[in-house]
Amino acid sequence: MTYDPFARGPFPVGVRTLFPSDAKRGNRSLPIEVWYPAQSSQRGRDLDAASKDHFDVIPGFPPVSQDAVRDVAPEPSKYPLVAFSHGFGGHRRQTTFLCTHLASHGYVVASVDHTGNTVVDVMQLVMAAQSGTPIADPLATVNEFAALRPADVGFMVDQIASATEIGAVAQTNRIGMTGHSFGGWTTLAFTQRDERVHAALPLAPAGGKMPPPGDVLSKALDFNWGRDVPTLYLVADRDSLLPLDGMHELLERTRSPKRMAILENADHMHFCDRIEEVHEMFRMMPPPGEFERLAKNVRPISELTPPEHAYRFVRGLGLAHMDAHLKGNESAAKLLAGDVRKLMAERGVKVTVV
Repeated sequence: MTYDPFARGPFPVGVRTLFPSDAKRGNRSLPIEVWYPAQSSQRGRDLDAASKDHFDVIPGFPPVSQDAVRDVAPEPSKYPLVAFSHGFGGHRRQTTFLCTHLASHGYVVASVDHTGNTVVDVMQLVMAAQSGTPIADPLATVNEFAALRPADVGFMVDQIASATEIGAVAQTNRIGMTGHSFGGWTTLAFTQRDERVHAALPLAPAGGKMPPPGDVLSKALDFNWGRDVPTLYLVADRDSLLPLDGMHELLERTRSPKRMAILENADHMHFCDRIEEVHEMFRMMPPPGEFERLAKNVRPISELTPPEHAYRFVRGLGLAHMDAHLKGNESAAKLLAGDVRKLMAERGVKVTVV
């Protein structure tokens, strides 16, 4: 069969949530979402609106869904682990379109809430600002979470290794690392410090040159990893929050093998679920401070590339990267080494490859 990383995989997808606390860091509560290949009896139920999982992102807001069935048994085997890190003001289920896609192709995927830096925390800041309560600029918290986030991911990987049922099917000694925005920075920072990472997939990452205090993230990254970790940057050409020149700077600093694919006419939120909703919510209700200033440059979603193009871009190239470097799939490696621009154009998606 022809290798096709854009199509959903052969496995139905299960999902469950773990609620561990890190005793070594003051019992810090770190909820973890885990997606995995489920048994064949679940086929179709992960895509059926009546049986797929529904959850609340923000209390009081309408629930949303993901293409997975909750708390079903995994298909017995061994699957590579991919860790995901959400963005500033995101949450562990912010990019399920990628996480469930990977799981359908034979991966265990885990994503942790970086507690204190989630959407609920940021919404509380927004409401406080609207009520006139003086608050610190969200970027002032960068120092704190630059220290916390990589440790959160390491804790999550260890929790997956010891989890009932999931620990028996997850390969945690050779993992892939991905994340968006601040989570893209976390991807690079965790790759730097944990030799279990064998493939890195930063999505529109922070860490390029920024004005203070954001420059803390740039200074904290050390690309002298002491080993070769294939790294694929997936970024947006019209990123209002983290401009493209910062992505080029990060690529330049990254040791080979490395590559970058740029989604044309896309902005920062094109790496999240429900792109239209998330993009417009940020544009109309940004966090106070620096984000509020940046939001003034964000174009309406109607003027940008369709969300389905972004989903296709991230799913297909992200999966191929993991297949090539975690599973040794020669077809995936050949696809990535070929004319990616033409490959995506054949699917209606305009990209530039560096």
